[in-house]
Amino acid sequence: MVQSVERAFAVLDAVAERPAGVTVLAQRVELPKSTVARLLASLQALGAVEQVAGRLWRVGPRVAALAATVSPERSLAALARPELAELVRSVGEDAGLALPDGYDVLYVDQVECDHPVQVRDWTGTRAPMHAVPSGLVLLAEWPESAIEGYVASGLARLTPRTIVDAEQLHARLADAREHGYTWGLEEFSEGINSVAAPIHDARGNAVAAVHLHGPAYRFPSVDDQD
Repeated sequence: MVQSVERAFAVLDAVAERPAGVTVLAQRVELPKSTVARLLASLQALGAVEQVAGRLWRVGPRVAALAATVSPERSLAALARPELAELVRSVGEDAGLALPDGYDVLYVDQVECDHPVQVRDWTGTRAPMHAVPSGLVLLAEWPESAIEGYVASGLARLTPRTIVDAEQLHARLADAREHGYTWGLEEFSEGINSVAAPIHDARGNAVAAVHLHGPAYRFPSVDDQD
């Protein structure tokens, strides 16, 4: 019984690290695929994990509900908020935090600047990873097989500038890996530009992204792009 519980937690921890298929999860926890598949089925029945796009596994609603009972002071959003506020003071544009959610990013917090002309609050909004800098910097750290799976799911065009070509997407991801950040110029919403960088946990995994965004007519300035 103890071994089964330990293995179930190991699989859940591997899923929380990054959504993945059974083969990749089995490699992470060093267990047979059949064992991992059986554990995933049990965890799914409990609502602890769920499938995305028919093959990737991610943390399920039961775990999210349990996480919601944790003190807000310990949450990533609460920890990041002072840093977001400092970014707003330094740059003068809105700053936000995004988390990976399957093939999307979910905007979970935003600190607004005091400009009379602002973009709207994106908190609670989901966006395809390829269409926003926050998603691109997270996607850039996925294994190649997972990136290919994302591309195969389709690259939706949201504006005339959205990346919908696989080769161009791979080039953008390579650039994000090299520089540690990337810009998005009216690729998700016309009239809005954004820049983002990943946030890593103690194991070096990209678990979130911090971004700045503002109206395209003033952001980025010449200095901001440097």
